[in-house]
Amino acid sequence: MLGIVYAGQGSQRVGMGQDFYEKYDSFRKTFDGATEAVKKVTDMDVAKLCFEGPEEQLSQTKYTQPAMVAFAIGVTKLLREAGITADYTCGLSLGEYSALYEAGTINEEDVMELIAKRGKYMAEASEGLDVKMAAVMGADRETVFECCGKANAELMGEKIVQAANFNCPGQIVISGDALAVDKASAYLKEAGAKRIVPLKVSGPFHTSLMKPAGDKLAEEFKNISFNEEQSKVVFNCLGREKNDGEDIPTLLEKQVQSSVYLEDSIKYMVDAGVDTIIEIGPGKAISKFINKTVDDVKVYSIDSVEDFENTVKELGA
Repeated sequence: MLGIVYAGQGSQRVGMGQDFYEKYDSFRKTFDGATEAVKKVTDMDVAKLCFEGPEEQLSQTKYTQPAMVAFAIGVTKLLREAGITADYTCGLSLGEYSALYEAGTINEEDVMELIAKRGKYMAEASEGLDVKMAAVMGADRETVFECCGKANAELMGEKIVQAANFNCPGQIVISGDALAVDKASAYLKEAGAKRIVPLKVSGPFHTSLMKPAGDKLAEEFKNISFNEEQSKVVFNCLGREKNDGEDIPTLLEKQVQSSVYLEDSIKYMVDAGVDTIIEIGPGKAISKFINKTVDDVKVYSIDSVEDFENTVKELGA
């Protein structure tokens, strides 16, 4: 069985998608259509920014998110044309929206406009805050929770730090107010964490500080019709498929302000029978997480036309 996993923020790079744009008409139409959808929310030429930069602008949340999803949709369409669709799909943070597109739950125009709003709302929620995110290497979940709890207790709730991303065994990202992240980092070093690596981010993503963005997204979801899933979607905030009593809008509202369980999601797919996974997105970060999480899974990463064509050839599509 095949799983498709979509990369998240931090994987973007100047030049992403340019070789696809120049070679494949459907990819070009995707990028051009994405620009039209995104311009309802923010002034952004998707192709120009992706291909020419500047990197500083491309790395801003409100621009990164539409760029990454446009790339993901373009590659997903090419895979469909080659006869390749997922049995299971998931994504890292903003990548979850691409997974929902792959599963047929949301159409192209709606997902592009929605992700542009998500990026805008997350950027607005971060304005004026002194924040940090940091990758914790070599600490287990219990230790991370304990150290974040100590930092929060010491600051008496005035500043907060939370576990934001469970990427793979031995790598957990913490996020929140800068002072709280620093205090938690100090506790983690005392507790034996091997390294604490600061991340280049502009917001306290996947913490309760993103509640204003979640509230605004909840209003947007009222205007979106989500279709029945054609592929099985494993959700970030659950690390599994949703149950009958859970709905997509509520899970997406929660996702922006809750932990992302990527490690759990990968294990869930493999336990369900997935033996081949395609990562879609610039870079190979997700592939590295997968290889550290599960054994005996064939992993392909699609960053370029060469990657795409080799993947299609190897899968016999």
